[in-house]
Amino acid sequence: MALTTDVKAELVSIRNAPPTVRVAEVTTILRFAGGLHSIAGRVAVEAEVDAETLARRVARDLAEIYGVRPEIAQVKSGGSTPGAANEGARWAVRVIGAGETLARQTGLLDPRRRPVRGLPNRLTTGSREELAGIWRGAFLAAGSLSEPGRSAVLEVSCPSGEAAMALVGAAHRLGVTAKAREVRGLPRVVVREGEAIRAILSIMGARRTAAAWEEMRQRREVRAGVNRLVNFDDANLRRSAQAAVAACARVERALEILGDDVPEHLRMAGNLRLAHRDASLDELGHHADPPLTKDAVAGRIRRLLAMADKRAQQEGIPGTEAAVPAGLDD
Repeated sequence: MALTTDVKAELVSIRNAPPTVRVAEVTTILRFAGGLHSIAGRVAVEAEVDAETLARRVARDLAEIYGVRPEIAQVKSGGSTPGAANEGARWAVRVIGAGETLARQTGLLDPRRRPVRGLPNRLTTGSREELAGIWRGAFLAAGSLSEPGRSAVLEVSCPSGEAAMALVGAAHRLGVTAKAREVRGLPRVVVREGEAIRAILSIMGARRTAAAWEEMRQRREVRAGVNRLVNFDDANLRRSAQAAVAACARVERALEILGDDVPEHLRMAGNLRLAHRDASLDELGHHADPPLTKDAVAGRIRRLLAMADKRAQQEGIPGTEAAVPAGLDD
């Protein structure tokens, strides 16, 4: 998942965002990478992320914006998150002493001390920059990006269906089509269309990765287009060769069946077909003396075959079709 790692590394390096954007980003990280816990009867806020640099960034933002002192601890996780720098190694950012105050300030708890299942309304109705911060936080917390191709997807795992719908709504406000779905009972938000993936990467701030991803996508499309053309040409050539072999086999059989009874103008058309086996009907017409149109050549060959098949039926012998090698089309 090198692309996922590249995106996250680029997003983590973003600096000097406006305060409201930093709030949107860090709140979304808390929501998508952890949430609220009860420790010794107190509300604790925790986020578990897959890179130490991200953990330190979250801790710094919480300290600078909310004045709390988070703890950072390395933990082991049974699963792995796409894009993890060290599979199984994760870092937890915890705020225990001032956890409930922080939860209220970030909107993770409502005024009645109830956990918010989606995202705070003030974030999802914010400015375009704040919506970009939401997506940046969600991707840093639980996002992944696959390589361009038929199954290309940018995906974010979500803590709840409400959180997924909030992320979808933010994408739509940014002009990007995203869809919520469930995979083995777990809600996810996916962006599939190539242009939409490039757009959301740029909006989040991963412009270098977006450019690299788009370049990869274009190279693959060009390569796929070339392969389609080559396969199409090969198929056409194969069909043309098979048709020529079948036509010549039927003409040879027709001349054999009719013998000396072949009308001269039909014999001439048959001999032209046998003398120029790979030529088109139009080219056969140019070889005739005097020249014929391709329709005239086709008509004469058609009448030659029909006459021979009629004679074969009368005499109870195999017709022209019997001369065509097995597996070839007319």
